[in-house]
Amino acid sequence: MAESAAEKGETPNKGPRRRHSRRLGRWHTVAPLGTSAGTLFADPEAQPPVIRVLEYDADNFVESEVARSDDVAALYGRQAVTWVNVDGLGDADVVARLGDIFAIHKLAQEDVLNVPQRPKIEEYPQHLFIVCRMPLGDGTTESEQLSMFLGKNYVLTFQEVRGNCLDLVRERLRHGRGRIRRMGADYLAYALLDTLIDAYFPVLEALGERIEELETAVFTHPGPDTLARIHALKHDLRGVRRDVWPLRDMMNALIRDNSPMISDRTRVFLRDCYDHVVQLIDFIETMRELSSDLMDIYHSSVSARLNEIMKVLTLIATIFIPLGFIASVYGMNFDANASPWNMPELKWFFGYPFALGLMAAVAGVLLAYFYKNGWIGRSKPPQ
Repeated sequence: MAESAAEKGETPNKGPRRRHSRRLGRWHTVAPLGTSAGTLFADPEAQPPVIRVLEYDADNFVESEVARSDDVAALYGRQAVTWVNVDGLGDADVVARLGDIFAIHKLAQEDVLNVPQRPKIEEYPQHLFIVCRMPLGDGTTESEQLSMFLGKNYVLTFQEVRGNCLDLVRERLRHGRGRIRRMGADYLAYALLDTLIDAYFPVLEALGERIEELETAVFTHPGPDTLARIHALKHDLRGVRRDVWPLRDMMNALIRDNSPMISDRTRVFLRDCYDHVVQLIDFIETMRELSSDLMDIYHSSVSARLNEIMKVLTLIATIFIPLGFIASVYGMNFDANASPWNMPELKWFFGYPFALGLMAAVAGVLLAYFYKNGWIGRSKPPQ
């Protein structure tokens, strides 16, 4: 069993710290400084663990929910394959006890509780340790850590929350659909990974719909709200990419490494998972390029709108410059009685209509000139 903090001579009331990473965009648990490797600390805000045990072979299936981790030892080994699933990481003792039952290395137990871990695969003498990110399946890009231990005849999984895409695998086991109950524990691990990977496709479809909506928005009303939505999209794409990209190396390692925990017939199916991961990465990179293009289009649209506004204001100012000149000329205080050159128009009977007509004529000539050159009303024809 993993040693407690008190047994290691450390301060027992010194619990884990929670830190928010701006780069990762999520909260994660950090062990106290100076803590020895293999010491287990549970996040006090994590959900309490719920343990479910699924035992099966080709003809039998038993599912049960146990109250204590010690009860797993009595159930383990009764059928050909045992799947122990723990929902919630709020109790370090549960992780430690299950680690004793299945001979899990202490460092792997620590990685289960210290979330989030980078998706990876580690090989131990008696089991494979697989860590990956799993979508929550609630229409968002949020994900949780799935820690999986694969042994000769068992699969042990730890999840942060209850309820996820793995229910599809449980349904297949309950109803005996497909070949899953006729295969070993390695095929169960494949089925879990395959379901996890496929769960990212709906996430990318939702992101694709957001991109289509933003493509319309950047042309119709490119405002601050649209810019905020583009930044949120890029942030979500970075998160999904961070979760999916390491899966390629992980799946490649499962296929290439000759681990005794995985049979050759299961490796054939793992190749399909690898193809799906590559397809996901292609989709993500394409969407990242589209999101960058959206940002460029947004700035271009804003610049174009600003140019149109400046164009209108410039045309208005250009028209009123000569009109202001005419008005200022006739607003000068000259005495027409002192000299016949001192603005004789001031004594004309139609002097006021003449001034207004002159202004209208000047404005009309300017508007006609603007129209002829394509500055207003229509585009200038190519030369």
